[in-house]
Amino acid sequence: MALQCGIVGLPNVGKSTLFNCLSNAKAQSANFPFCTIEPNVGVITVPDERLNKLVEMCNPRSVVPATVEIVDIAGLVKGASKGEGLGNKFLANIRETDAILHVLRCFDDDNITHVDGSVDPVRDKEIIDYELSLKDLETVEGRMARTQKQAQTGGDKTAKMQYEVLSRIHDALIAGKPARSVTLETPDEQKFFKELFLLTAKPVLYVCNVDDASAVNGNHYVEAVAKAIEGEDASLMIVAAQTESEIAELDTWEERREFLAEIGLEESGVSRLIRAAYALLDLQTYFTAGPDEVRAWTFRRGSKAPKCAGIIHTDFEKGFIRAEVIKYDDYVALGGETGVREAGKLSVEGKEYVVQDGDIMHFRFNV
Repeated sequence: MALQCGIVGLPNVGKSTLFNCLSNAKAQSANFPFCTIEPNVGVITVPDERLNKLVEMCNPRSVVPATVEIVDIAGLVKGASKGEGLGNKFLANIRETDAILHVLRCFDDDNITHVDGSVDPVRDKEIIDYELSLKDLETVEGRMARTQKQAQTGGDKTAKMQYEVLSRIHDALIAGKPARSVTLETPDEQKFFKELFLLTAKPVLYVCNVDDASAVNGNHYVEAVAKAIEGEDASLMIVAAQTESEIAELDTWEERREFLAEIGLEESGVSRLIRAAYALLDLQTYFTAGPDEVRAWTFRRGSKAPKCAGIIHTDFEKGFIRAEVIKYDDYVALGGETGVREAGKLSVEGKEYVVQDGDIMHFRFNV
């Protein structure tokens, strides 16, 4: 399932450093703007203790974890919507992603230049929000101009619906709000909204890149960002990218755990960020487990059993008969599938079953 999170931000806020921590890809990291020209793509393993436990119990010959794709997009600058810097290329790269990890510089360092001369993460956020909104406004106004006559003079109900949605988006953008803040009332409105591929419609996670001392509790910059996004449909997390890069260079898990303990963290920021990116894309995991293979399968939240079966193979969806489902907690508590069956905890579900995060599945099909 090739859904992608794009890492965006102004130049020199730590995007490529963070990307290098997230993946083994070696995105160039340098102290000047535009060192990342083509977007770097990393396929990242999603940390999941449930998978580790299933592997421990099943001792399989093969293990396949869930993954998520992260794209490192070059730094935006003021005027990007008008082509400044490499604006049009960058905005196109953002448009192709499904969610945004917006990195904000929340640390002081005289050795790392800031494109605007000073550290102010709220200002930086507003610059990028403004550029994305301007591009969306251009898209919306273009569609409105093409739709207005049909909507107002003809009997085209679809055109009327589209114009009303475009008008609501236009009003939100003019008011400085993202497109994702607009309420959509019907499935047709939701479908049309998705077809617009608006930049500010994408879910956003603000990543505050802090120094080592602020990795646990943040700092005044983080507090300012938290206040700035109040009422916005977005989340925030704290990561010390430079510290994470030092952790990634350690050879053993024991060394990494000791390093984390020294700075007051139980888990690396990278692990938390990967899971947050997975959730931001509205993804969840079900498992298949046995002596041959333990595997994590990625599905969109709310998917029904046949759709999830089709992720394994299209024949599974076409010929779906039923799904045998074991809850993860039951699997662990009862010592595996045999214990679950003996306890009568295995459920048999049909086509309308909505698969839950952590379900252990076995599909029956016939083609």
